[in-house]
Amino acid sequence: MLSLLQKTGRAGFKILQRPMSRVFSPGHSPLDQLGSLSIFFCWIVLVSGIWLLIFFHTSVSGAFESLEYLTHQQWYLGGIMRSLHRYASDALIVTVLLHIAKEFSFDRYRQSRWFSWVTGMPLIWMIFPLGITGYWLVWDELAHYTAITSAELMDAIPIFTGSMAANFLSDSVLSDRFFTLMAFLHLIGLPIFLVFGIWLHLFRISRPVISPPRTLMSGTLLAMLVLALVFPAESQDKANLSQATQSINLDWFYLHTYPLVRAWSPGWVWTMLVGITGLIVMAPWLPPGRKQEPAIVDLENCNGCRRCADDCPYGAIDMRPRSDGKSYTEEAVVVADLCVSCGICVGACPTASPFRTRSDLVPGIDLPALSAATLREKIKSASYKDDHTSRILTFCCEGNRVGKQLQSAGEAVIYVACMGQIPPSYLDYALSRGYADGIVLTACADGGCRFRFGADWTAQRVMRTRDPHLRKRIDNRKIAMIWRDKNIAPQQMSRHLQKLRASVDSVVRHGDAE
Repeated sequence: MLSLLQKTGRAGFKILQRPMSRVFSPGHSPLDQLGSLSIFFCWIVLVSGIWLLIFFHTSVSGAFESLEYLTHQQWYLGGIMRSLHRYASDALIVTVLLHIAKEFSFDRYRQSRWFSWVTGMPLIWMIFPLGITGYWLVWDELAHYTAITSAELMDAIPIFTGSMAANFLSDSVLSDRFFTLMAFLHLIGLPIFLVFGIWLHLFRISRPVISPPRTLMSGTLLAMLVLALVFPAESQDKANLSQATQSINLDWFYLHTYPLVRAWSPGWVWTMLVGITGLIVMAPWLPPGRKQEPAIVDLENCNGCRRCADDCPYGAIDMRPRSDGKSYTEEAVVVADLCVSCGICVGACPTASPFRTRSDLVPGIDLPALSAATLREKIKSASYKDDHTSRILTFCCEGNRVGKQLQSAGEAVIYVACMGQIPPSYLDYALSRGYADGIVLTACADGGCRFRFGADWTAQRVMRTRDPHLRKRIDNRKIAMIWRDKNIAPQQMSRHLQKLRASVDSVVRHGDAE
């Protein structure tokens, strides 16, 4: 059942990604930036909310009128700010829910990543009250409906005495202090907890991406401005506590469970919400993922260069004072509970060189599941002779379907945990020692790199902008990096290989770059 849900989710994201990959460059698609977009929408909500607060009257008689003034008389700024506040809040719900679905679908929520998954749930429970209290402040018919239904939900919790819903049955009972309290909760109290929750959510992540690319931010903001001008956010009729609300336009982004309060009961709604939350929180252990052996450090070959610690996406490597008496000042220490066994640290280690022959190939840090020595042997055994114009060796991330397509076509394929696991010296080794004439690197694509930075670090190493980098004697035209085509059609893959072979033949005819 779990695998079926994840497979369905991956298929759904693949369908969504296809049109976006034609419009957006790699890494700039909204589906690649769901977490950072959520934080960006929080900033829009905060800035626009501050402007609205300047003109908002925290009183029974002034709340509705002050927002009407902003919407109609100050439409050129106040109205736009109100619309941005509304649409950014709705977009926040969409990106957060998609972010959760994506992490689940691509199995990025278990083992060492359980902390970020679990700490994300309190954020959901803070975002919804934030939006709901915002509807109360408008004090129109929707606000009246929302206030009464929310109060009924609160009355169902045994810790509260009396009836909160009774406060919204008469104008004489409702006081200005209610709006002062709601304004405080909506604009100060809950946002403080939300900021702390976001910090906690990102606490264990190395180099968290909290801002989307500028082009994506600009385009998103421009789209919202156009939406604000064409479809401005407006209030419904002013709340009248003396009569029941007959018809309202419900906001399904935040209030989708509210009709269930009337159809079922507040108690059953709470049971559903708590049950779903509990299942999501327990998901990393239902069932637990298969734990891979963490990376191991060999102090005989570790010189404390810090590259493995700098490149680790999850902060699983600490640099500590030297413990073996060698002249180096630091040594790498793997925090097993944080290690996801991606091998990116091995790709960053300068001692992971396949050219070593006078001693055993044991780098300063290695991955037991696929050691540096084993990877070298795989390159040797994958070498083949055939009638192709050029021999192509392909490295694939685990689970990448391109590998199966290539293997069925008779190509040589080597699987690795993550593309970032391959040190550039191994590409040099395969090409300079004649085990291949060209190399294809094809990593995770539709869901982004499973280990966050594997594809990025690999591309930078091949392009010689990140250490350890590919030696200049290797012409990088012999290396094709295909990040976007995880489920590429066979005929498309064939065109990629033909293009690479043509590039390799051109390099061979004109001589290798020195």
